[in-house]
Amino acid sequence: MKSLRLLLPLVLVSLAALGFAQTQAPSDAQKSFDTLKTLAGDWEGPVTLTPPMPEMSDGKPLHVSMRVTSRGNALVHEMQEAGTPLDPKKYDHPLTLLYLDGDHLNLVHYCDAGNRPHMVARKSADGKIVEFDFSDLSGGNDYGHMYHAVFTLVDSDHHQEDWIYMMPGDKPMHAHFDLHRAN
Repeated sequence: MKSLRLLLPLVLVSLAALGFAQTQAPSDAQKSFDTLKTLAGDWEGPVTLTPPMPEMSDGKPLHVSMRVTSRGNALVHEMQEAGTPLDPKKYDHPLTLLYLDGDHLNLVHYCDAGNRPHMVARKSADGKIVEFDFSDLSGGNDYGHMYHAVFTLVDSDHHQEDWIYMMPGDKPMHAHFDLHRAN
């Protein structure tokens, strides 16, 4: 009987620890965020615009830099034309911040258009495609805004990004980036 009294608290503590461990399983948002953080580094590849825009560089190489920051709590995504010096005043030099807020993976795009669209990730069926849907917009909308983003992981050295920009008059423009690890 005495051994049962000693064993019972040990069993209860073990069951409580098991229950705690089960509640700490990563959420779908955390899994998607962890997957995107593997993209940290420098990437280069062509961008294709649909519809084509003569004033923009269709097919010209793009450079994307991604880095994990804030003790692993944020992923910074920065893009610019490949082979050009870093110039934050130059057109087409946006910055995107990805972060978790509870059970939601968020994306805020600091756009050259002077606004900040906020998007929230959908649940990823296979973990290799992370898709973001428009949630809300801060700042003006005179020049349009980013509306949708999809990150597709092909392998550790290759990923694709698809961005939908909603032009004035709700005309979508699709940008497809085919990126390979540059470092």
